Amino acid sequence: MKNEQWNQLLQIISGETPARPVPGFIIDSPWLPGWYGISTLQYYSSEKAWFEANRKAIETFPEVMFLPGFWSEFGMCTEPSAFGAKSIWTEYNLPHADRIISDIAEVNLVKEPNPKTDGLLPFVLQRLVNYRPEIEAAGCEVKFAIARGPLNIASFLMGTTELMMAMMMDPEGTHRLLDLITRFTVNWLELQKTTIPTIEGILILDDIVGFVGDDECRAFAVPYIQRIFNAFDSKVNFFHNDAQGLISTPYLQEMGVNLFNFSFEHTLSEIRELAGPSVTLLGNLPPRDVMAAGTPQQVYEQTQAMYRSVEEKNRIVWSVGGGMPPNVSTENIRAFIDALKDQ
Repeated sequence: MKNEQWNQLLQIISGETPARPVPGFIIDSPWLPGWYGISTLQYYSSEKAWFEANRKAIETFPEVMFLPGFWSEFGMCTEPSAFGAKSIWTEYNLPHADRIISDIAEVNLVKEPNPKTDGLLPFVLQRLVNYRPEIEAAGCEVKFAIARGPLNIASFLMGTTELMMAMMMDPEGTHRLLDLITRFTVNWLELQKTTIPTIEGILILDDIVGFVGDDECRAFAVPYIQRIFNAFDSKVNFFHNDAQGLISTPYLQEMGVNLFNFSFEHTLSEIRELAGPSVTLLGNLPPRDVMAAGTPQQVYEQTQAMYRSVEEKNRIVWSVGGGMPPNVSTENIRAFIDALKDQ
């Protein structure tokens, strides 16, 4: 992301209220290829296409804080591939990772990957190394080490339903799996940080945290996410969960989170009350039904309504409730920006 925007993000997280509301969006492969006019497969397979799509976004919308910025990824296949999951590719849709076990009883078959050598991880990191000079020439730096969260990775390795059942039927085996995934995740993030010294933040994405109850959240989500964030001295601990968030939000501070992206189904006021005053919120216009499917006028009106929905405007980056979805037009993004400028 742009260096001045990184500094602005740090100021917002520290509690400073900017003179103007700041728009920010998570952008990656669900949105960028279509908006740039290439296939999803072209985006993944061409380093140049990946770089140019990201550069076009920051040049087209200089007012927007794009997070994490020049995200090197292969969709949901990134981390599962390191465990040996088969990656299934199509031209225009996101890739899919096949499971490697079908039951928690097979947990001993799961081997801890080496992020330096396994799966797609070397390609993820080498892309950033290759294009780091061009990224910095564009006025940006790589600021985030990024990984899917432990529950998210586990759901790909064995299936979401099977993971939910394992929490109930074999908690010991589930903890063994999550402990292994957490060790791997810390190592993967550490490799990113040591390879690219400009990294000062951590981004963890885990929607499965929104699928469990309170007891399961405290047992299977909080301690492992806390371990990951606590493993680093980072200026920004960024957590994304745009599934149901009311159960996990009260534990954000305990997990070490200071920037939270959440579901549009929860109001800013609702999340603020649960998260407390010290967590910066990133949200929460409906991404599909308004940002993608709405007219520019509807986006403008809904963005203004979102802004007016809270009295305290500090520690907020104005966004959608999740990542930027497919098919969001340039005109709708400009309408979002204009709505904030006109406040």
